[in-house]
Amino acid sequence: MSSKHLICIVGPTAVGKTALSLAFAKAYKTEILSCDSRQLFKEMSIGTAVPTEVELQVARHHFIQNRSIHDDYSVGDFERDAMDLLKRLFDKHDVAIMVGGSTLYEKAVTHGLDYFPDVDPAILDQLESDLKNHGLSYLLKELRQKDLLTFNEIDQDNSRRVLRALSIIRSSGQPYSSFKTGVASTREFTIYKVGLEAPREELYDRINRRVDVMLQNGLIKEVQELLPHKELRAMKTVGYQEVFPFLEGTYDIEEAIRLIKRNSRRFAKRQLTWYRKDPDINWFDYRTSHTQIVRQVHKSIMENQ
Repeated sequence: MSSKHLICIVGPTAVGKTALSLAFAKAYKTEILSCDSRQLFKEMSIGTAVPTEVELQVARHHFIQNRSIHDDYSVGDFERDAMDLLKRLFDKHDVAIMVGGSTLYEKAVTHGLDYFPDVDPAILDQLESDLKNHGLSYLLKELRQKDLLTFNEIDQDNSRRVLRALSIIRSSGQPYSSFKTGVASTREFTIYKVGLEAPREELYDRINRRVDVMLQNGLIKEVQELLPHKELRAMKTVGYQEVFPFLEGTYDIEEAIRLIKRNSRRFAKRQLTWYRKDPDINWFDYRTSHTQIVRQVHKSIMENQ
């Protein structure tokens, strides 16, 4: 077992991952990697709940607002950049911290990504057109016919995931699932996963209150400034996609708020469904003191050296 450790903090949105990551960073005097696919973008601050200026001063953070929504940045790019960064960090530290709720980004670092063939841009354009003209249900029907395994496993509310799977299928003529090996990449460091969980009603209340704070902090104004770019992939994000129709007069602000809260709760449910499948996660109640969690994790790491 390597003497270098990546402590990976996961859990549903609004459960308190950022605060816990800061406790670990202070305890180990180390740096934090964000694995949030939206906190990457400098144009999206309020709706993605990026760490505050005070929080950013506690420890050095990476992959926070270092890209533009106009950049073509994939999960594969993130895996490459994160692995390069970890190599440098482990030259200085025995421990690094990774935190975030983007499940695929977390998996890219902890397990690696499967190889998929290149996709003809024309196929992507056609899929985007099919989605716009026929809707997601139309694409899901095609996915079910061509790759039942992926259809049963995929997040059927996530249009980007569905488009990705179908782009591979149409390009290669093979099921998307046939390219998934399930074999984890070898890492030169040991991974310790820490999960935060909360009773459902308490989590939903935290989510609702977080949305209220975002609105108080100027979420509507932030989304309004992004309205000209609403077709970009980054804008297909909870907290943004619900506000655009309000700004265009489709429904009122109360409906926009209701949809943000509902979709945020649904997102949290999908996150938990994903994480519950991972037997390597060590779960803690979100009310457990950070000192206790840090102490328990450190003890476990030392015992397994």
